[in-house]
Amino acid sequence: MKVLFCTREFPPYVYGGAGVHVEYLAEELAKLMQVEVRSFGDQDVQSGNLTVKGFPYDVDDFNHADAQLKAVFKTLNTCLQMNAEPIKADVVHCHTWYAQFAGIMAKLCYGIPLVITTHSLEPLRPWKREQLGRGYDTSSWIEKTAIEMADAIIAVSKETKADVLQFFDVDESKIKVVYNGINLEQYVKTTQISALESYGIDPDKPIVLFVGRITRQKGIIHLVNAIEYLDKDIQVVLCAGAPDTEDIAKEMEDRVKAVGSNREGIIWIDKMLDKEDVIQLYSHADVFCCPSIYEPFGIINIEAMACETAVVASAVGGIKEVVLHENTGLLIPLEQQKQAPFEPVDPNKFSKDLAKGINRLMADDDLRASMAKSGRKRVEETFDWKAIAMQIKNLYESLKSDS
Repeated sequence: MKVLFCTREFPPYVYGGAGVHVEYLAEELAKLMQVEVRSFGDQDVQSGNLTVKGFPYDVDDFNHADAQLKAVFKTLNTCLQMNAEPIKADVVHCHTWYAQFAGIMAKLCYGIPLVITTHSLEPLRPWKREQLGRGYDTSSWIEKTAIEMADAIIAVSKETKADVLQFFDVDESKIKVVYNGINLEQYVKTTQISALESYGIDPDKPIVLFVGRITRQKGIIHLVNAIEYLDKDIQVVLCAGAPDTEDIAKEMEDRVKAVGSNREGIIWIDKMLDKEDVIQLYSHADVFCCPSIYEPFGIINIEAMACETAVVASAVGGIKEVVLHENTGLLIPLEQQKQAPFEPVDPNKFSKDLAKGINRLMADDDLRASMAKSGRKRVEETFDWKAIAMQIKNLYESLKSDS
């Protein structure tokens, strides 16, 4: 058995949850079969059963294109390059719309069964039009085409499966729910504080932490707006970079500046940190906050739980299947607009509710400690990559036997 992964993200170029997923799944599957990864970048790795090759994305050919469409043209070009090199695999497995065109071409040109993992769905991310303009129509078309022609679809949560059935014409029997996982040996609570010292974070004062990209999806603005309702002695650490657009970057900058004028203890780390530093932040945070307005799974929550940190998260998408309310954290209800852009009906209420949940946990040491232990136990029992890799291996084998 050999699988070909087509992906935008792979180390050292990882900026989101899908990239984390691909990295660890490839590593675990390589213990069971041959794994070839074709990614956006300049990677060139051969290690046992794992082969990684990068294909250039930042080429000059499209510099004259419309600024919003440039990313789409570069993406399609890279996907074509991935197929120009002959493919010899039993299955091609694609992650995110950026690589799905490569999977479409591989299935058509090489006759290989296509597997799509739905890390997110374009119909539920209408704010991507801010970033891509009319290119959003292209990304949506690619995703729809790939999902509807796939031989198997992996949904990262039950909620995501329901979304796939709602928005796409697919046979339910083709959809398998397989949760994301985590490296339990790497994500472990640590006493190291070098990262905290580097960014001026006091480990002896209460900390609420956010980790993620600056996007509408991640809801970081709602957490920033919640700061004015937090107890004054709480440090707010925002590990947030890679903004989708200049506009949302400016909005973030303005709001942090505004709330920071009335209180101290807001630390904004405006870049994506490496794993070791993020693990330190998770480990020393008293509460991790995930205020997403759309989240098919929310791998950041299991990262925090693995490091024994209580979670306050919005009750949306797959988060409701990850965070157990009153057990590993608190789920904050979010009444959303029924149509795009799916923002909170009452943003101020949502921010106040986030603050209320954070304040409650900060004031109850025993509850936080109990949630910390329960979170680690839940991750160990439910989100281990070894078991997840076996589920996916079995899926591949079923497609091979059907072909």
